Amino acid sequence: MTTHFDDLETRSADERRAAQETAFLQQVKRAMSAESSCLVADGEVSSLDDITKLPVLRKSQLVAWQKENPPFGGMAISNMAHVFQSPGPIYEPGGISHDWWRMGRFLHACGIGKGDIVQNCFGYHLTPAGMIFESGARAVGAAVLPAGTGQTELQAQAAHDIGITAYAGTPDYLKIILEKADEMGLPLKITRAAVGGGALFPSLRAWYADRGITCRQCYATADLGNIAYESEAEEGMILDEGVIVEIVTPGTGDPVPAGEVGEVVVTTLNPDYPLIRFATGDMSAILPGQSPCGRTNTRIKGWMGRADQTTKIKGMFVRPEQVAALVAKHAEIDRARVVASRDGEMDVMTVRIETAANDATRFETSIVETLKLKGRVELVPPGALPRDGLVIEDVRSYD
Repeated sequence: MTTHFDDLETRSADERRAAQETAFLQQVKRAMSAESSCLVADGEVSSLDDITKLPVLRKSQLVAWQKENPPFGGMAISNMAHVFQSPGPIYEPGGISHDWWRMGRFLHACGIGKGDIVQNCFGYHLTPAGMIFESGARAVGAAVLPAGTGQTELQAQAAHDIGITAYAGTPDYLKIILEKADEMGLPLKITRAAVGGGALFPSLRAWYADRGITCRQCYATADLGNIAYESEAEEGMILDEGVIVEIVTPGTGDPVPAGEVGEVVVTTLNPDYPLIRFATGDMSAILPGQSPCGRTNTRIKGWMGRADQTTKIKGMFVRPEQVAALVAKHAEIDRARVVASRDGEMDVMTVRIETAANDATRFETSIVETLKLKGRVELVPPGALPRDGLVIEDVRSYD
């Protein structure tokens, strides 16, 4: 296996900027030429320096556009092969051309390639994560077991029977599969793990390393595909070659000083889906210098929380509007707060409900319906929750 996925990873800063500027200007032209385009610039856009003349696009705006002009809000979509749905709902196109989401670059950095069989435990239902990683596996020549989520006993059996060598999925689910395989007496051959959809805590990475498994993480979204990824250096995340990333003051489009924490705003250079200055809602910061692995693109520190209260739990986003919907379902609920915590290496969601009711089970079905996750339910008396404006609290440590 070659050291790098392609020559783009080691080009000079000047070469990269020149290529990205050309692609960026083409992308702006493509987006503005769409029949129902909502993109309006504050002045002429003639260079990459003019990117701040374009508005930041937030998910709430994308939802509104799509409702007004379904399914994609009048954007300049081309070469579409799939349609996916993410919470919002937001509808995303997907393509089947080579490495459409650019995930191959990350899998290559994980050491995954020809001869590997990847157990892909990202979901294949409605959301694109499963297809994103399958496309990347195809780009590096690996075979795929499209396992999806759940049915852990079957997953462990398949991993043993097929001789799975690599895993793709959320950081903590591999541990569940490995422990189930141990329980069943099934030796596994997994030596590499490509993870995303949640934080990879140092203790969990060390647990995998103790079992001979190299675990690296990427930062990707359903809308944008791969944004950044870890290499063998494991010193921050290297930006993907097909995106332009800005770190801005949350709620604005104003770049923060280099090294400061801010919101990640991404412009994708994928001509099939021209998302420009798309606000991820995630926080990060630029790292100085270059990676020791030889890749020359800018690095970010990785995921550092959310710019709003939206929080990812067990690989799924939980949003303030979902908590509001839960409260609205039951007249006896005064307030509710979702608390994200950890139990060992597993995410835990606790829903604290302020109510005079004393039967927690009456709310369990509504919690699954509105938050899309099962969680612990804790009833507290009226007035017990803090009046600090928080409806989602993340008490997990990311050190």
